[in-house]
Amino acid sequence: MAGHYERLSNLDASFFALESGTTHMHVAGLAVFETGPLATESGGVDIDLIRRFVSSKLHLIPRYRQRLAHVPLERHPVWVDDEHFNIHYHVRHTSLPRPGGHEQLLALMGRLASQQLDKAKPLWEIWIVEGLAEDRFALISKTHHSMIDGISGVDLMTVLLNLVPSDTVAEPPPYDPRPVPNGTELVVRETARRIGSAVSTATSVRRLVTDAQAVAASGVRRVRAVGYSLASGWLSTASDTPVNGKVGPNRRFATLETDLVAVKAVKNALGGSVNDVVLATVAGGIRRYLMAHGLDTERLQFRVMAPVSVRSQDQRGTLGNQVAMWLVSLPVGEPDPVARLEAVRDETERLKRTDQALGASTLARLSAGAPLTLVSLASRLASNARPFNMTVTNVPGPQFPLYLLGSRLLATYPLVPLWEGHGAGIALFSYAGTLYWGFNADWDVVDDLPALVASMDAAFRELADAAVGGGAARAVKRAPKQRPPLGTRPAPSQDEGAPPAAARPGAKQPAAEKPPAKKPAAKKPAAKRASTSAAKAAPPAEKPPRETAGARRKASAEEGAPGDVE
Repeated sequence: MAGHYERLSNLDASFFALESGTTHMHVAGLAVFETGPLATESGGVDIDLIRRFVSSKLHLIPRYRQRLAHVPLERHPVWVDDEHFNIHYHVRHTSLPRPGGHEQLLALMGRLASQQLDKAKPLWEIWIVEGLAEDRFALISKTHHSMIDGISGVDLMTVLLNLVPSDTVAEPPPYDPRPVPNGTELVVRETARRIGSAVSTATSVRRLVTDAQAVAASGVRRVRAVGYSLASGWLSTASDTPVNGKVGPNRRFATLETDLVAVKAVKNALGGSVNDVVLATVAGGIRRYLMAHGLDTERLQFRVMAPVSVRSQDQRGTLGNQVAMWLVSLPVGEPDPVARLEAVRDETERLKRTDQALGASTLARLSAGAPLTLVSLASRLASNARPFNMTVTNVPGPQFPLYLLGSRLLATYPLVPLWEGHGAGIALFSYAGTLYWGFNADWDVVDDLPALVASMDAAFRELADAAVGGGAARAVKRAPKQRPPLGTRPAPSQDEGAPPAAARPGAKQPAAEKPPAKKPAAKKPAAKRASTSAAKAAPPAEKPPRETAGARRKASAEEGAPGDVE
């Protein structure tokens, strides 16, 4: 019987080319659950039930029982079934000293993020962490970037998470690993795959020319999009900043939460999308952080790489990366928060108008015909050139509660890997009415991560104040609202929903009531919650906005809001 294997795409294989002893190419996530029915009599978590449950789902995601092999000579990676797969290795159990707090959990997350996955085994791990206060446990997941991108990862969540609580664990079909081809078989079959050429490189060049001709034949739009993508900054180096430097192997992790209703109130008042508000917040937070480090932000070229899904509907739920990269210039030199949002909105509109996601995906298509060694070299050169300062990815998630068996998911914080020269990366995931931020940072390059988180918190509050005169800022931290039973009223998607009546232009205002007795002024709240240490760091004072901010604000209100980027 012939052995079975699946060849990695060049995009997926390039993540191994980028990986080094200090650059870890795994994505990760920290999820917090109510323990609920998963609690044991001894006060722990039923790890055996969780392992059985995960095992019952693995036939739906077969990549999770496959490991790497390599084609001899060309060394291209392929996926083969792991004949020694062991669920106990991949679903692990640990505990914090009771009662474990949020800061201890973040320290564990940073330590696990610092450790690379074993390439001799399927490239994923799940850590079940008990010992948390308030009858909770955490799930820390790690998956190699070659297996999954953020959008397909949302689809995979539906494999392990349920819409309603359940204690049912189905009997999984038996796992029968397919034979692994030996080196000779891999060479023969790969040679047959490249039939018509004695030299694979020559075949690859012809394929590259053929693809280029096909791209040209598809019309001027695609060719022009490639030109715009190349001219957007990929061939130049972004400014040096305190968040850039030579990274080591160790990581820090921090979190922040923002109420999604407050974010939507800003976008509905000022225009743009949820993603635009996120990028404007990052621009303001970075501005504050850099000013605290003594930098003049006026002339800085600060760019972020924002992954954009190019996955078609029929590819949803499949493993592997289907993403293109936007290169977004952030207006860190702009002191006015509304003008920053306008600049971000203009930038993302330009990226859409010039089809830069199409251009990036076209370049990826062209690279699919190039030899892996050339793709790997190009990846390393691009990484060393550092055309952007930071990765910022925002993935819209479900806006209703999810459950692991009978335990409700309370919060989920994503982690994006750091490229060479990048001391910090930001990933966001929206779930059940909250925008969850995950900050991954190099231990040495960004040794004051709480200050960066506090700067993001302050930047959003500043933007919310400017948008609706303080109304959105007050909505950032409020008492949890009582949600109706699941299915009686669907929650809005990330870009749906209307602002409070006071935030909508022209909305009828309720009759004024007799004011109550005057109370002492309350301290303005910060964002919903950050890590404890982040809350202690005070961002620097901001300069007053320029005189043109009012005119810009008026112009912004008259423009339409573009759709969100997924």
